[in-house]
Amino acid sequence: MSIWNRISEALSALTKGEPLSEVFDRLRTPPERSVAFAIAVIALGAKMAKADGLVTRDEVTAFRDVFQIAQADEAGAARVFNLARQDVAGFEEYAERIQRMFGDDTETLSDLMEGLFHIAVADGIYHPNEDQFLERVAGIFGLKPYEFNALKSRFVPDAKPDPYSVLGVTPDMPMDEIRKVWRKQVRESHPDRMLARGVPEEAVKLAEKRIIDINRAWEEISERAA
Repeated sequence: MSIWNRISEALSALTKGEPLSEVFDRLRTPPERSVAFAIAVIALGAKMAKADGLVTRDEVTAFRDVFQIAQADEAGAARVFNLARQDVAGFEEYAERIQRMFGDDTETLSDLMEGLFHIAVADGIYHPNEDQFLERVAGIFGLKPYEFNALKSRFVPDAKPDPYSVLGVTPDMPMDEIRKVWRKQVRESHPDRMLARGVPEEAVKLAEKRIIDINRAWEEISERAA
């Protein structure tokens, strides 16, 4: 059964008139967590689209990139998007429910933030309202400021990422400590680890860019230290 069939089942379980935000209290364990992850990215992406006031074709395409949405599944994805946009609950309530669902699993919440950044910059513009939105969501998720800045440094258009910011380290840290951080991030980016955290297989491809970014950052830092 595809993830979109499972999403349809989750939406069907909502009673008439019940908001989409209620679904997050019902999807707490694997394999439901992968369904919740997909709904969370689309729902928060819909809320974020309202932040800059415009849904572009590039942003819609970005949804397809994250989840590899087949043409037959586009209606299901659009339904989630529209339910979230129509829900009177604000994005902060959505973020809080998602945080409660994933609890202390900040790695998965960071994966989710990565999907949102991918969508935010899909049109080549990182709007100030999107920045405020993502920073607030990251705070609700429990991500530290340096973790948010590490994500931001990798995605903001036309900015050469600072390698230390990409890894979430500082230049004054010993190289052994920086190496440990780099290795941990490589391990956590392995597809098997991501699937175990509840990240849908359709979204694991996001890690490909992450691994390239963190390896490039480590190589640059190593060259500077040589």
